[in-house]
Amino acid sequence: MPQRATKRTVRVLLPLPLGDAYDYSVPEGLEVPAGTFVIVPLGKRETVGVVWGEGSGEVAEAKLRDIEEVLPALPMGDALRRFVDWVSAYTLAPPGAVLRMAMSSPSALEAPKTELVYRPAEGSEGEALKLTAARRRVLDALKEGPAMPIAELAHIAGVGTSVVKTMAAIGLLEPVERTVRRSFPRPDGLHDGPVLSEAQKSAADALVAKVEAEAFSATLLDGVPGAGKTEVYFEAIAAALKAGRQVLVLLPEIALTSQWLKRFEDRFGCLPAPWHSGLTSLERRETWRGIADGRVGVVVGARSALFLPFERLGLVVVDEEHDGSFKQDDGVAYNARDMAVVRARLVGAPIVLASATPALESVVNVTTGRYGALHLPGRHGGQTLAKLQAVDLRKEAPSRGHWLSPPVVEAMKQTMAAGEQTLLFLNRRGYAPMTLCRACGSGIECPQCSAWLVEHRFRRVLVCHHCGYSEPPPRECRKCGAIDQFVACGPGVERLAEEALELFPEARLELFTSDSLMSRTEAAAAVERMIEGKIDILIGTQMAAKGHHFPGLTLVAVVDADLGLNGGDLRAAERTFQMLYQVAGRAGREDRPGRALIQTYQPEHAVMQALVSGDRDRFVSAELADRELAGMPPYGRLASLIVSGPDPAAVDNVCTAIARRAPHQDGVTVLGPSVAPMALLRGRHRRRFLLKTKRDIAVQPLLQAWLAQIGLPNSVRLQVDVDPYSFL
Repeated sequence: MPQRATKRTVRVLLPLPLGDAYDYSVPEGLEVPAGTFVIVPLGKRETVGVVWGEGSGEVAEAKLRDIEEVLPALPMGDALRRFVDWVSAYTLAPPGAVLRMAMSSPSALEAPKTELVYRPAEGSEGEALKLTAARRRVLDALKEGPAMPIAELAHIAGVGTSVVKTMAAIGLLEPVERTVRRSFPRPDGLHDGPVLSEAQKSAADALVAKVEAEAFSATLLDGVPGAGKTEVYFEAIAAALKAGRQVLVLLPEIALTSQWLKRFEDRFGCLPAPWHSGLTSLERRETWRGIADGRVGVVVGARSALFLPFERLGLVVVDEEHDGSFKQDDGVAYNARDMAVVRARLVGAPIVLASATPALESVVNVTTGRYGALHLPGRHGGQTLAKLQAVDLRKEAPSRGHWLSPPVVEAMKQTMAAGEQTLLFLNRRGYAPMTLCRACGSGIECPQCSAWLVEHRFRRVLVCHHCGYSEPPPRECRKCGAIDQFVACGPGVERLAEEALELFPEARLELFTSDSLMSRTEAAAAVERMIEGKIDILIGTQMAAKGHHFPGLTLVAVVDADLGLNGGDLRAAERTFQMLYQVAGRAGREDRPGRALIQTYQPEHAVMQALVSGDRDRFVSAELADRELAGMPPYGRLASLIVSGPDPAAVDNVCTAIARRAPHQDGVTVLGPSVAPMALLRGRHRRRFLLKTKRDIAVQPLLQAWLAQIGLPNSVRLQVDVDPYSFL
């Protein structure tokens, strides 16, 4: 009796938080190379997955289930699959959770829609003498162009659709089925760019050479605000386009880059394809497909764009590479800047990391030779940086109930008189960060988080900035029952706007925050009004701190420079310096000199001293020396464990088990468990551990061995964050 042939099996990775790929059998005659998108059964339902390789052979044939269907999408490339595996291994996130980020447009995997278009039938020209004038116009419209749908053809020919239908019926036109595809304009790498300075030209030539080498390299492009870093890396983009390769540009605050997009359009003749959370499902589907089949030349996106299916990626750019918004804390915890370097390495492409205030990790990577470096030490066109001055609030205090010091008010008067613009910077949304009862002193807290509700007076609502909970402002205190005894404590941007209008009632004032500008269109319009000089005083959060070029802005005033220094965060000083340096760089970017006033109670702090002296390198050296002495990143490694659940007792029980099994070896320290600073978040009680190791110790195997001993009840969640940025 002939032996029955064994079915071929493959591993299929599903976009679910599962530990590994599952084995499935391949029906006879079905072609499923690695990367194929397939539909497979999972329990009582069907789901989409990706063929990840040959089967493990560990599942009995009787238990194997068949692949149901092959989807018509282009297969996921080998480099992207290796990237998914790499991110999973580094972050200790399930590979399926990472895959879900690479399958962010499920509808793009379906068969694209088709439409009927019409072209002249063979022999229709020979019938020309018998044609009516209307039919002749239809054939003339098709002479110079491609086949067209009925409605479009009738419109161009100036006839009714019935004329076209009749021509098809009698054989003058031939119907053809065509796949409906969105057309993407191709940026022109041959388009002339602006004249570069000698320093810019030298840096641009170096980047172009790296692109032309078609090999991996990482380069830090370091230049002061206004030095023209964008124009420099635009030359590298042009070189990649000339070579027929695709480009990915990652930007923070992607919804607020109207000026960047305008500069790109001026340089390359069209806009790039955007990728961010504001796209519609149709836009996401068409863009995803266009990237996969190579029709999209340049993508500008938020961190999620890192997982798009580029066909031939030839250059990656991370602008404002130091920015904290590149770090994702929820779900898969990863830093898009660091993972972008990995993605570039896996495809053999150069990556450019651009910043006026590089992250300390990038600085160390340059000094150790892992990254190359290009420096632009001066502003383009010879403009000088804004003059920075610290305002000591201990000596120059604002009047009671106000937040602008006398030197700032006087500088604003002078700026207004000169017809120039002012930016008041306060990284605190809303009207006031806290609302207290005068009678008993209690505040209004979020019921789901360990956080105060923030008053947004313009919208007449109290909001939690952590979970989004909101409620109308109450009249009665929940603790003591007092009526109308609530008072706002501390300033937010709305309260600052109120004060500025009291001082300058004739001023044209606008807020520049995520609360006041709810869409990309609104943000772009506000930027345009600022450029056109229709705003006298702009009051903004970190949205206004980076990337914008306002020709008439000559004064920047930082209202609370100490805000970011509180809380004991490892990167507090670094982040505060970066933000204040960036926001000060908004002033005086044309031919008019600018100045920046920084209100602080700590003018002697190293951050304030570095800003005022303009000696960035001295601050960086001192900060790195402190980190090295403490064994902190980038000279040591950190990983945090966040244990959370609705029942604090269950959370504490898990923490006890984790603590008992903590690793004990040289170069390894485990801190915790401790109640997280944000002890309650979205209704879940939180505890934290911090693993600290020497730089040469790999934390992933250590964590895997440690946590493999822990069993979790269904109600308790354990999240691992390798290289944490947030310590809340």
